[in-house]
Amino acid sequence: MTPRPLLSPAGVPTRAPVHPGRFLQRQVLGPLAMSQSQAARVLGVSRRRLHELVQGQRAMSADTAVRCALAFGLPASHWLALQSRYDSFHAWKQLRRGLAAR
Repeated sequence: MTPRPLLSPAGVPTRAPVHPGRFLQRQVLGPLAMSQSQAARVLGVSRRRLHELVQGQRAMSADTAVRCALAFGLPASHWLALQSRYDSFHAWKQLRRGLAAR
């Protein structure tokens, strides 16, 4: 019996999606010429928290998504969808690696 190729499940991106923090930096803060320090003040979060988010070291929490929605006008659901796509892609990638090693 030939093993089936490991296809991506429905809803899981086939290409690595952008981390929501990187999206925030490139698509929001950059065009506004806003520093991370300024953005942290506007959002009411620590500079460290924002820096970790922008570096892809921290996930976009529901709290941060709501803060971004209020500050920048994109709905909280947008920010959370970015995080969900990022997480599902990387979970699938890790699972696939484990299945291929069997």
